[in-house]
Amino acid sequence: MENLITLVNKLQRACTALGDHGEESALPTLWDSLPSIAVVGGQSSGKSSVLESIVGKDFLPRGSGIVTRRPLVLQLHKIDEGREYAEFLHLPRKRFTDFALVRKEISDETDRETGRSKQISSVPIHLSIYSPYVVNLTLVDLPGLTKVAVEGQPDSIVAEIENMVRSFIEKPNCIILAISPANQDLATSDAIKISREVDPKGERTFGVLTKIDLMDRGTDAVDILEGKSYKLQFPWFGVVNRSQADINKSVDMIAARRKEREYFANSPEYKHMAHRMGSEHLGKMLSKHLESVIKSRIPGLQSLINKSVIELESELSRLGKPIAADAGGKLYMIVEICRTFDQIYKEHLDGVRPGGDKIYNVFDNQLPAALKRLQFDKQLAMENVRKLITEADGYQPHLIAPEQGYRRLIESSLISIRGPAEAAVEAVHSLLKDLIHKAISETLELRQYPTLRVEVGNAAFDSLDRMREESKKATLKLVDMECSYLTVDFFRKLPQDVEKGGNPTHSIFDRYNDSYLRRIGTTVLSYVNMVCASLRNSIPKSIVYCQVREAKRTLLDHFLTELGKMEPKQLASLLNEDPAVMERRTALSKRLELYKAAQNEIDAVAWSK
Repeated sequence: MENLITLVNKLQRACTALGDHGEESALPTLWDSLPSIAVVGGQSSGKSSVLESIVGKDFLPRGSGIVTRRPLVLQLHKIDEGREYAEFLHLPRKRFTDFALVRKEISDETDRETGRSKQISSVPIHLSIYSPYVVNLTLVDLPGLTKVAVEGQPDSIVAEIENMVRSFIEKPNCIILAISPANQDLATSDAIKISREVDPKGERTFGVLTKIDLMDRGTDAVDILEGKSYKLQFPWFGVVNRSQADINKSVDMIAARRKEREYFANSPEYKHMAHRMGSEHLGKMLSKHLESVIKSRIPGLQSLINKSVIELESELSRLGKPIAADAGGKLYMIVEICRTFDQIYKEHLDGVRPGGDKIYNVFDNQLPAALKRLQFDKQLAMENVRKLITEADGYQPHLIAPEQGYRRLIESSLISIRGPAEAAVEAVHSLLKDLIHKAISETLELRQYPTLRVEVGNAAFDSLDRMREESKKATLKLVDMECSYLTVDFFRKLPQDVEKGGNPTHSIFDRYNDSYLRRIGTTVLSYVNMVCASLRNSIPKSIVYCQVREAKRTLLDHFLTELGKMEPKQLASLLNEDPAVMERRTALSKRLELYKAAQNEIDAVAWSK
């Protein structure tokens, strides 16, 4: 089971290294899910002495006021033999064999984070101690609870410390080690008070009584240690720490532990419970309990980690890849993003994604409706026909048929088709632009790079503008062609009628009778309708060829050509990413690294079982 505590030790070190301290964050936290033992006590409760007694070394800063100003994650590693040493996570390759230097480094590292202003910080210091004389155990030493700020600290420090302690011990995976001095009323114990608030049933709380040897003569702590006056689910522990005189005389821990054992064994009040008293027994029981808690949490941890890995990978995928360092890599990234955008755009046109069907609607509904609204019959009303026919004769009346009149009537009717033709070009252009907006919004990589998104959009719109102009020219040419050359066969197939040309012996005014003019109007209308039917098919072909087909083939060709001419700085500017996205990706990558490492560690332990 020892490797379970080792597992949590590794995970806690990884959490600390990668910025997961369990604080409020938009990122998932593994720290809060790891079982831990938090040491809670008021100032002068003997908290530091208990920790040093469990470790068997003097290594904690001492002094008046608030000495512990950052959480200290203390990991104890039992080794078979060899010299005792300590390591800090922030100094990974440095071993401390002089524990006086460990004390100094804790103070110095606290000041590095908080300054010398005596402020507090929730960022933990991570200390590992390797010794043949310890049990495998992890403890989190929290700042001592206080009721008064010392000189140089704001009054808010009292509430800040309480909030920090509460944020650690209120988590369901935290085991609370509540340190209270036996020579004070337990009802006033800061540790018991805050523990009772977060763990009212005492299911996660271990009670430790210090300074038992300093109780007034005639009083004892038997009722408390037997769980009669304040009941917890777990037995109370009593410890006897070194006195200040012992500390001043540098009495070593081996002698102090022996003295502690003798005290409980020889005290009439406590000798019946001496076997479960003392700091050595406390360390062993905490180690055993921590192992059992970790074992029960392993399945839940595996599930949490697996779920978090999937969520982190999904969000990282959504945020996109980090920017390449070299110019070639940047160029490749931009080209790949452009290809992705181009493919999405084609899928809209081809019906894989919605939107392309609206272009067909222009040809099937809008264009025919626009042609129908031209109302050629009004343009070919009798008075208009008479006017154009008469004007076309000039000074000499036509002899057989008013050919110039026919031509002018037809041309004046057909020229009006330019309007619907141009409108169809514009309608398709507008739809193609809308699809660009859609394709840009659906290209996840373009969300990542705002500058590139703007440039790709502008390049695509410029291409569409050029295609629109070409399409307009080609489409209007179709109309102009119909105006320029009239289909002779149509007129040859018309029934020949002598009266149709009028009687040459009559005056010019008699030859333009109503019946004759109506025939001309009807003939012209038939021809114009025939041309309209033809253009209704050819105009869409022209628009598709010049706009839709070209948009599929060459939308970003000009942009990609210019891209190849750009300097490295210009390429880099296109990939200027939103700083918030960059920070988020970096944070997610670190957190994913943590979870994958945790996944491997837990799987290794699970397989070893």
